[in-house]
Amino acid sequence: MIELDGLTKRFGSKVAVDHLSFQVRPGMVTGFLGPNGAGKSTTMRMMLDLDNPTSGSVRIDGKHYRDLQEPLKYIGALLEAGSMHGGRSAYNNLLCLAQSNRIPASRVSEVLDTVGLTSVAKKKTKGFSLGMGQRLGIASALLGDPEILMFDEPVNGLDPEGIHWIRNLMRTLASQGRTIFVSSHLMSEMALTADHLIVIGQGRLLADTSMADFIHQNSRSFVRLRSPDRERLREVLRTAGFTPIDSGDGVVEIDGATTEQLGELAARHGLVLHELSAQRASLEEAFMQMTVGSVEYHAHSEPVPEDVRPPPPGWGQSRPQSQSRKGV
Repeated sequence: MIELDGLTKRFGSKVAVDHLSFQVRPGMVTGFLGPNGAGKSTTMRMMLDLDNPTSGSVRIDGKHYRDLQEPLKYIGALLEAGSMHGGRSAYNNLLCLAQSNRIPASRVSEVLDTVGLTSVAKKKTKGFSLGMGQRLGIASALLGDPEILMFDEPVNGLDPEGIHWIRNLMRTLASQGRTIFVSSHLMSEMALTADHLIVIGQGRLLADTSMADFIHQNSRSFVRLRSPDRERLREVLRTAGFTPIDSGDGVVEIDGATTEQLGELAARHGLVLHELSAQRASLEEAFMQMTVGSVEYHAHSEPVPEDVRPPPPGWGQSRPQSQSRKGV
């Protein structure tokens, strides 16, 4: 388990992480979300003693990372996939890590096989693609067979097969009772992977909740109905105490009801329905709603500079001699 207690980090006058306290528990995949500049990477670096906190503490199974003997056997992490030595082969990069933590050399071949890099084990990593480097970084995290794993943007550079693989790997490891902590900007992928969410904004904790509760609390759920007799449908809904909302294309939306309730209501009144479906906002929509006040970097449309605007009509065409420059 990972425990943060009042974790704070200041860079001069800027507070990057602001009294963060939460726990990452075993047996589940915990997603770590926040807008750019929220303090996620700084938090993860402090978990591994790569940055010193201004105040507060992080404990890995009750100990500071720096106090762990052979730390790769406790916690494996992928923070920067490109940190491997480019002049060494994939095998030798992992072998150096294994030797530094008294991990048997046989484990190197095992994790290379797990991540699908056996065929390039003897190749220097400087020629690796982004996806191959990402797989090697994941292999380094798995090397010590740790009970805790941390991944920062683990699907970066992976193809669809690789994304499917790492998703299943994380869920399998969690099912074994391990602690999995993963940060990503890909909301669609996080929705398929994480069981629990830690959300921060401007360095502060915004949410510590299950995936289902987070979406429920930060999004609108409604039922869509479409009928060839829309006006009568609206009348029946209003009479029953519902407030129909037109959403275009003949669709009516109802909040605070179930498909069963509305389907039975339509049947009692002999209404034909061409659509009856429950709608729930995505994780991305819920995340945007939760963090709307915590986004540090906003994109704005800017006027096009004069030197890159398209030329006016007729520009570049030959001019009559009388309009040419004088004195030449």
